[in-house]
Amino acid sequence: MNTVFDILPETIRVLIGDDHRIVREGLKQILADAPDVQVVAEAQTGAEVLAEVQNLGGLLGLDLVLLDIAMPGLDGLDVLQALKREYPRLPVLMLSTYPEKQYAVRCIRLGACGYLNKSADPDDMLAAVRKAAGGGVFLSQATAEALAAAVGSASAQSGPEALSHREYQVYRLLTQGRTVSEIGAQLGLAPNTVSTYRARILEKTGAKNDVELALYAERHARTPKAA
Repeated sequence: MNTVFDILPETIRVLIGDDHRIVREGLKQILADAPDVQVVAEAQTGAEVLAEVQNLGGLLGLDLVLLDIAMPGLDGLDVLQALKREYPRLPVLMLSTYPEKQYAVRCIRLGACGYLNKSADPDDMLAAVRKAAGGGVFLSQATAEALAAAVGSASAQSGPEALSHREYQVYRLLTQGRTVSEIGAQLGLAPNTVSTYRARILEKTGAKNDVELALYAERHARTPKAA
């Protein structure tokens, strides 16, 4: 599965990182229709993504990483940061089921070359792969609007964007109904550390409890300035 066979010089070599096999298979099917694109590796956890990139020698054996945000263990944002530190020129295109308004701006600021919803049209998916692999940044209309709102709004840093990277990870999991213990296990943090992050999040968002925090997240998911 992770061995490179008969790759043409002009082929865009892609690694897919997603914890759902059916998603990986679907992505591979879309990319298989393009003669200039070949999936050379796949991974189902953040740690596996980093290991595969290392095994391939970074840009020596790879042209693009298609990376899901919601990965077990190290999530996509952690992996993105790690890849940008170790392989700053390696393009990383983020994939998610979440709306662009929730994650696109943060991903672009962390160094991603684009943000694509998994429900995107196959033609858009291929266009994003080609542009990102060629050194460009792929912006869907929704992502471009989110970026414009974040740049143009004086209050852009007063919503979820005001949270640090780790706070944002905890915030996302809290709004999904995860407990402090579950969040700690997923992020590799002690429960009391998660509780500290939770307290900071509540203070920054003005929410009094997890229910209000979930309502806050829902409001900002609908609001362009909260991208």
